[in-house]
Amino acid sequence: MLPSTLNVISLVSMGAHPLSGRPRRAEQDARAVELGLRLAGERLQVLHVGDPQQEALRAYLGMGLEHMQVLEQPAHSDALPVLARYLADSGAQLVLTGTQAETGEGSGMLPFLLAEQLGWPLVVGLAAVEQVENGVAQVLQALPRGQRRRLHVRLPFVASVDNAAPVARQSAFGAARRGLLNAAEVEVVADPLFAEAQLQPAKPRPKRLKVIKAKTGAERMKAATAKASGGGGQVLKDVSPEAGAEAIFKLLLEEGVLR
Repeated sequence: MLPSTLNVISLVSMGAHPLSGRPRRAEQDARAVELGLRLAGERLQVLHVGDPQQEALRAYLGMGLEHMQVLEQPAHSDALPVLARYLADSGAQLVLTGTQAETGEGSGMLPFLLAEQLGWPLVVGLAAVEQVENGVAQVLQALPRGQRRRLHVRLPFVASVDNAAPVARQSAFGAARRGLLNAAEVEVVADPLFAEAQLQPAKPRPKRLKVIKAKTGAERMKAATAKASGGGGQVLKDVSPEAGAEAIFKLLLEEGVLR
């Protein structure tokens, strides 16, 4: 059972189309808004830190929002202190974010750093919030290979939403034009680390494919969803530090971590 007064804030950022680079709503952030709308309805607060003049932000308003709060900051500023101060005074019980930004640094560290500054628990890979009772939320966490884990988390907490959450609804053009972007001036905090960094497109490392020798569909499904079991491991016991280091170094070379 979900209370009718649950205070939910969804944090959103600017996205970019993976092929054209055209500005758009971020896919995972849109899922955070979708989940927030299902939990809080019209009471959902959507928050963005950046330039309120970015037209792509209206795609979030097109999901059925009447307004969105924007904390004005120039590019390459540090959004973490601004967000932490705002959320600490907002009375939020649940803060939803995406897992990783599509533009900028894209490090995926914001939910972790934000939860650390606020002193709140963090749930990674949130798929659903099933019920909230007596200040404790029962949530469903997405795990690899389609598995799920049920957790009990005390309010307030931060949760990062990924592709396991419900798909975001389409953005309506009329609602996007009618919605309001409420801009507020805040203290600008410089980010010296970002200013000195050199950004480059992230390239995912290729994954080794596991050949599944199965004839029927049931066997292929079982092989794809089964947990990995160790078979080539080595137990090191009562060995010298040099021998242990050599074994670890050899393993890292075999796994492609070191080159």
